[in-house]
Amino acid sequence: MTDKSFPADDRTRLRFAVTLSLLAGMADAIGFIEYAQLFMSFMSGNTTRFGEAASDADWIGVARFGSVIMVFCLGAFLGTFVAAWSGRWRLASLLTVQGTLILVGVFLPHGPDAVPWHVYPIVLALGLQNATLQDESGRSLALTYVTGTVVRFGAGLANMLLHRPAPSFWIQGPLWLGLTSGAVVGGFLQHYLGERAFLVPAGAVLLLATLAWILTALRPDSKALTSPTAPQPDAHPDAKPLSTVLTARGEN
Repeated sequence: MTDKSFPADDRTRLRFAVTLSLLAGMADAIGFIEYAQLFMSFMSGNTTRFGEAASDADWIGVARFGSVIMVFCLGAFLGTFVAAWSGRWRLASLLTVQGTLILVGVFLPHGPDAVPWHVYPIVLALGLQNATLQDESGRSLALTYVTGTVVRFGAGLANMLLHRPAPSFWIQGPLWLGLTSGAVVGGFLQHYLGERAFLVPAGAVLLLATLAWILTALRPDSKALTSPTAPQPDAHPDAKPLSTVLTARGEN
């Protein structure tokens, strides 16, 4: 099977995954406390709240939670396009957009309860974050939610007893720990800084983006930053990297 992981280097992928998961947990906890139990990245929770609001004919709640779910989905949609088109600059590009969106959300004026536009940039960034990294099968690494992580960890334990787990099994535990640790830190930051606590994850993501831009420029062929055989996240098994296809067409 062709390795479709991104980045290709296991250690680099693990470090970025755990760090980004920690920052996502931080942002989710800050938003949950700051914005009256509105999740920034945990769409299962928002879906439950959406269903509850609909059953009570609470149309403000329906609009509030429904719009956040749609914005998160839009983030995953746009992130997949950025991943497909940005080639070796993929990691740097995605991180730059994420950090900028979180930063924008901090300074937007608050919208009404039904249309909380001040949270949309942050939610969009976290939806987009899930297109940043992918495992050896080309699947997006779940960086902003833990349900899939816990399921894969449990299935991996069973496969360990039956035969052997998938290589991506070993990243599931660190991802859960990263997201959980970030939520704890985010809670503390919100208590002390309020809404300005979002500046911490925003600054950290932009710092990672700057590092990715510099390293990509200095080491364009490094497996720590690129994966020439990896198509866009969650693509069809026969899909080829779009950037490679476009380059080939340009040369013909």
